[in-house]
Amino acid sequence: MQDDRNQDQITRKDARNCFVESLRDCFSFGRIHFTFASYDLSRPAGQRQTSQVQIYIPVGEFLNLCRKLECGELRYLLQNRKQSNDKRPLYETLGGTSAEKLARQGRPRPDGRSLSRTMQILCGSKSDLLLVADSGSGDTTDKGLIVPKFGKNPENHVAVSMSFDLFSELLLETKINYQAWLSAWYVASLAGQSEPRSWQKLQNQPQYTSEQNQYPSEFF
Repeated sequence: MQDDRNQDQITRKDARNCFVESLRDCFSFGRIHFTFASYDLSRPAGQRQTSQVQIYIPVGEFLNLCRKLECGELRYLLQNRKQSNDKRPLYETLGGTSAEKLARQGRPRPDGRSLSRTMQILCGSKSDLLLVADSGSGDTTDKGLIVPKFGKNPENHVAVSMSFDLFSELLLETKINYQAWLSAWYVASLAGQSEPRSWQKLQNQPQYTSEQNQYPSEFF
């Protein structure tokens, strides 16, 4: 039987009409890749996706988030903020593609601005956590940071509700896979290869060019 799974997928967590998945395709770029997507099952097959946001988190930042999870800091923050009705994000990351890079890639935005992509971890009202990913117009600061300018009207918006246990699975399964890849990278280096062969093959493949902005080069 043909295996139609995404071979780069580590794990996927589903909620109502949406999901978040972690992928291993950007480890060699020093990034942890999450895809957020929402869909409408009432639409015809092939047209059901309603939003998609690609998030690339620097490895160090991701490992620090895992540290907060494993030492109990994140659960402590969650409990305190729920009790005090504090709406601030437990975690937030900003990313995107500058207007200059979009122009070089031949896909400038109609408004001439940068593409902003954000991810937040919020306290949930009907569940423990809400993972929110947005994309839309943004501006690039002097330091190269892309800040969102879409206000409350992002072009793409996905909110995945999940329990603390499912969130823990998402992070820790991804962390273990990264550690396994890193170990393989060191072994391959000692054996005289620059990288594990599977990752050499991956890097020789064409870059993604879909309208959903699946570009491993976006975060450079």
